[in-house]
Amino acid sequence: MSYKDIEHKVAQTRKQRLQAVEEVKKLITAELIKADLPGEVVGRPKHYYSIYHKMQDKGIQFDDVMDLLGVRIITDSVQHCYAALGAIHSLWTPIPGEFDDYVAMPKHNMYQSLHTAVIGPQGKPLEVQIRTTEMHRIAERGIAAHWKYKEKNKPADKHDKQLLWLQQLLEWQQNLKDPREFLRSIKTDLFTAEVYVFTPKGEVKSFPQGATPIDFAYSIHTDVGHQCVGAKVNGRIVSLKYELKNGDIIEILTLAKHTPSRDWLKLVKTSRAINCIRHWLKVEQRQRSITLGKEICEKEMRRNSINLGKLEKTGKMLELAKQLSFQNVGELMAAIGYGKVSARQMVSRLVQTQSVPPAKDKSKFKQMMRKLTLPAGRRVKIEGLDDLLINFAKCCNPVMGDKIIGFITRGRGVSIHRVNCSNVISLSADPERQIEVEWGPKLEGTQPVGIAVLSGDRPGLLAEITEAISKTTANILTANIHTTEEKQATHQFVVEVNDLKHLNKIIKSIKQIKDVLKVERVRAA
Repeated sequence: MSYKDIEHKVAQTRKQRLQAVEEVKKLITAELIKADLPGEVVGRPKHYYSIYHKMQDKGIQFDDVMDLLGVRIITDSVQHCYAALGAIHSLWTPIPGEFDDYVAMPKHNMYQSLHTAVIGPQGKPLEVQIRTTEMHRIAERGIAAHWKYKEKNKPADKHDKQLLWLQQLLEWQQNLKDPREFLRSIKTDLFTAEVYVFTPKGEVKSFPQGATPIDFAYSIHTDVGHQCVGAKVNGRIVSLKYELKNGDIIEILTLAKHTPSRDWLKLVKTSRAINCIRHWLKVEQRQRSITLGKEICEKEMRRNSINLGKLEKTGKMLELAKQLSFQNVGELMAAIGYGKVSARQMVSRLVQTQSVPPAKDKSKFKQMMRKLTLPAGRRVKIEGLDDLLINFAKCCNPVMGDKIIGFITRGRGVSIHRVNCSNVISLSADPERQIEVEWGPKLEGTQPVGIAVLSGDRPGLLAEITEAISKTTANILTANIHTTEEKQATHQFVVEVNDLKHLNKIIKSIKQIKDVLKVERVRAA
């Protein structure tokens, strides 16, 4: 019904609009000749959906659609585009807030044009688009209309911005196997409002509204995104949750050993950042599963007096993997780590096919006496189990001395939580996954812990806080500071601590500083 209504109204005014467009074309052509500017002036028909969208978006009637009457100027260079814009504005009064410069700041799909609206002849609004022939070709036929021919003696320009979007499409296509996810990635970049920010060197970058410093970091390089720990906006440190605004100057802070967090997926808006984070998490999860699978496999083989290393050297493990429809041993180990393949069944098959005699049962007492050695340099005792991969939950970051509890996970071994962790309540709903754990002998090593400090806002306070932390021989990994209108400051630190006693010493040291209102332990982002 809306379509039929707009179609009828457009048809009713068609004759008058054509006459008005011809009159405008003559006036503009005369003005361009007067200014000695080359250019072709053509009428710009308005699509029905575009009219409907503007009426819905701005809440106006058909007669109030500003650019129902429009023309387009096609010239030969960017300089002449801006010169033509000046000629139009000298001929008619521009309407405030209706100018867009997509030449200096192109859209994600490389669309470029100057858009302006003026009060035209007889006091009617008129929209004018100004672009070069090349810009018009891309606007009408898409990015594929632009092709850079490589001459034999002229190397291709690696920084050709016209082809960057195509390169991104190819990258997404390689990383994203699901066609629906690939389509969502394209829509994210094509159909969102944009903000324009600057690098410290003055380069302009565009992002969807709601984008964060993490999006900016990944736009520079994948490694910069992975190692991003914070950002400076207009010279001030901000959190990674900060939403970029037009005109911001962004500087990314990185740490070499830092890695992405799954929580980042809730913060980022650009397809590139989403895809890079997901790809890293997928690779990381697969590597964890391979490690866990190998641990489980070695444990089961020891029970049967089978040496995994020897089987791998002789190629028998590869033969077994292929018999089970896996390309290599790594895929088999990953499947065991994910829980898709039983290590016991695999060893039974190995014993049958390779004629390996089963071993005698080992003493359960010896198994219970074993301790789990951790890569981080600590030991955790797990009653009744040995040689099992564990990881410290990032939601609560337990440290030596905390009361802890373990939960068996799929693909990541045993996850260690603090007993007062908020996630423990939901995990406790499945008692079969719960397992008793305790700290073993302490070895050298540190654990990252988050500390939040609420204080007044005064000069030198940050320096006093960092000095108090340093005096306890703790290393600061990251620091994010934010000030409020109420003249208060929130400080978010991630520090490396030896144990719970060391952490309490740090908190006590900070609390003794003047103007510090509150200090608490939080999640290490």
